[in-house]
Amino acid sequence: MLEWLTWFQIAVAVLGGILGVVLGGLGRKPSDLTMGATGVVALLLIVQLAVTIASPLMGNEPTGSLLEFYLYLVTAILVPLAAGFWALVDRSRWATIVLGAACLAVAVMLVRMSTIWFIQGA
Repeated sequence: MLEWLTWFQIAVAVLGGILGVVLGGLGRKPSDLTMGATGVVALLLIVQLAVTIASPLMGNEPTGSLLEFYLYLVTAILVPLAAGFWALVDRSRWATIVLGAACLAVAVMLVRMSTIWFIQGA
């Protein structure tokens, strides 16, 4: 896990979350903007998966449980995908809020993953 990549992902997820919640609060239905923001969050999580598979091979070991970390990561990948599916099925303002909430949930999960990787066992 790369610390700078993690903080970048958290920033993108928070911005996407705020965007979704605000636009949903204003009554906007899911659009390319909100779906795209959620898609970027999901894509960055896939990148994080590849990075964390390679990191232990290069000597960047987690300080906490690797199993716990990967369970968080896999769950975090599923959250924006499920929210995106929801938004495709339910084309209401609430789907936009769900997209935003999913991005915010991913941001929280990324903070926890960072703690597991960098801080937990220190």
